[in-house]
Amino acid sequence: MSVLRKGVSSVAPQHSIKSEAPASWLNTIFKGDCVSALEKLPSRSVDLVFADPPYNLQLGGDLHRPDHSKVDACDDEWDQFESFEAYDAFTRAWLLAVRRVMKPDGSLYVIGSYHNIFRVGAILQDLGFWIMNDIVWLKSNPMPNFRGKRFTNAHETMIWAVKSKTAKPTFNYDALKVFNEDLQMRSDWHLPLCTGAERLKNKAGQKVHPTQKPESLLYRVLTASSKPGDVVLDPFFGTGTTGAVAKKLGRHYVGVEREQDYIDAATDRISAIETGDAASLEMHQGKRAQKRIPFGTLLESGLLAPGTELTCSKGKHLAVVRADGSLKSGDHTGSIHKVGALVQGQEACNGWTFWHTLKDGKTSPIDELRKEVRSRLQA
Repeated sequence: MSVLRKGVSSVAPQHSIKSEAPASWLNTIFKGDCVSALEKLPSRSVDLVFADPPYNLQLGGDLHRPDHSKVDACDDEWDQFESFEAYDAFTRAWLLAVRRVMKPDGSLYVIGSYHNIFRVGAILQDLGFWIMNDIVWLKSNPMPNFRGKRFTNAHETMIWAVKSKTAKPTFNYDALKVFNEDLQMRSDWHLPLCTGAERLKNKAGQKVHPTQKPESLLYRVLTASSKPGDVVLDPFFGTGTTGAVAKKLGRHYVGVEREQDYIDAATDRISAIETGDAASLEMHQGKRAQKRIPFGTLLESGLLAPGTELTCSKGKHLAVVRADGSLKSGDHTGSIHKVGALVQGQEACNGWTFWHTLKDGKTSPIDELRKEVRSRLQA
């Protein structure tokens, strides 16, 4: 199936690749139209999609600086559509193709400008996607407004969406908070345009791609919504920023691109990237991301036995572990949390840190036993 710029069917493309097909398509750039190329991927095979589709900029005439030099704007054929209806049909087609290959809990990030992002957002919702956030990329070095007739375009908008309202996407909240000096990551990202040594140039010193995205943008997207080993798809691969960052962070990439010059540049770029070692690529996880371990699991695993006596850190309160995982302390019975609160006369208590085991005259919080259970499950 081929996407025509004059309009396409909004029917989801058919595919012939079964879900059990070998993963020979990983870390590959497919040449061709994104809709037909994505038919080569299995359904529900992609963890994260970053899409930088044509913006349909609707440029009218050349743009010049005050010194009369011409601005190298994006006027390529791939960004031109004959009407808004044609652009909308194109958008429906590639979103349907992407939706098919996304896992149920996968994420989609799509970026655009005022020319297209509102149309894309409406179509996303029409197709059943659920929008999680819109993120504003505030450019620290935007191109000036040379004509002086509008505000300087200093930002682009990125939509984070999932396949349904009930999806549970990867969101590395704790890792992002550490990344951001222990502050919650906000939805306004101050990042520079792709310039300097990062900007790919041809032998004539000209930009290889007019809208190359900075690696810092993709680094943050992948850090937010993927894990090492995940599959990241970019259906408008360009010069391979997504692939370069994915390889650097230990993710698999899949790209689709129509232009051979871009594919060649992306291939050379990605081949020069080295993946970090497994230990350095691990994501920081806070307590909310850890697997829940019921207190009774300590009994099942033999780390505690019925009749074991627990104490608080100061030895002021004592409790006995019963076979059903409850504690008894004087007249109080119940969970580790409930009994811990009752003996202190408080409304709530974290029993994992309040209650301790006593061995050889030393106390240790029962949370250490919970950590041991988690390490066994991960082994």
